[in-house]
Amino acid sequence: MRDLLTLTFGFGLVFTPCPIQGAMLELGIVGDGTANWPTVTQDEWMRRLGTLPLMYQPGDRWQYHVGSDVLGVLVSRAAGQPFSAFLAERLFGPLGMVDTGFHVPADKLHRLPTSYAHDPTTGELTVWDKARGGKYSRPPAFEAGGDGLVYTVDDYHAFLRMLLNNGVHHGRRVLSRASVALMCMDHLTPAQKVEKDQFGDHFGRHGGYGFGVAVRTRRRDLASPGQFGWDGGLGTTAYADPAEGLVGIMLTQTAMDSADRPRLHQDFWTVAYQTLGA
Repeated sequence: MRDLLTLTFGFGLVFTPCPIQGAMLELGIVGDGTANWPTVTQDEWMRRLGTLPLMYQPGDRWQYHVGSDVLGVLVSRAAGQPFSAFLAERLFGPLGMVDTGFHVPADKLHRLPTSYAHDPTTGELTVWDKARGGKYSRPPAFEAGGDGLVYTVDDYHAFLRMLLNNGVHHGRRVLSRASVALMCMDHLTPAQKVEKDQFGDHFGRHGGYGFGVAVRTRRRDLASPGQFGWDGGLGTTAYADPAEGLVGIMLTQTAMDSADRPRLHQDFWTVAYQTLGA
């Protein structure tokens, strides 16, 4: 469980061409960069994953993403219900996250923006996923723990505020204080961080990683050590800073596939922290 929660279970996304990357794409273990994923059920996905060897011994290295997908399957099987139902019962309902789920109902699709990405050959901004008829307009074949939730600023804010309040939301305990403390502390050794830190501002700038969130272990800019959160693949950034009592959320719909997105994030956080001294 700890290896899955910290993404150190021995398998994950590979960002350089290699045979196992090709096998992952061919089997549909990960997406191909388009919105056409996932395409199989969670049981079939697990069966296919089980045909591939581990890349490292469990606990050796942090590797992005796939551990979270496995966690979603594990939770579903342990709870005896769909992953979405478990999240709605234990998290979304108690937090009032009424607009969070693995797809957007038809009567709310007008609130979902089209998503964009850059063509890897030309650099031109192109449509990645249309709102109507797209990835999030229908329930997915596989409710993946690492990919697929749709939400609003209000919903994400409720979640991060609950964590800042040590697991309490509007006077009701949602998570134990100990669980929040474990979730939001760095669990990685220097050796485990080698692969993570190779990707600089994408994965390495925080310093640490907890249970599903990046954890800042050093002051490199205006954010305080202990800040936790994540930057999403479609250009979002959302963090909580316990030292400042601050939650910051910026939602965009353009993929994190150019230098512009990290610069926009940096500008957003600089302005947010500058307002604290105003």
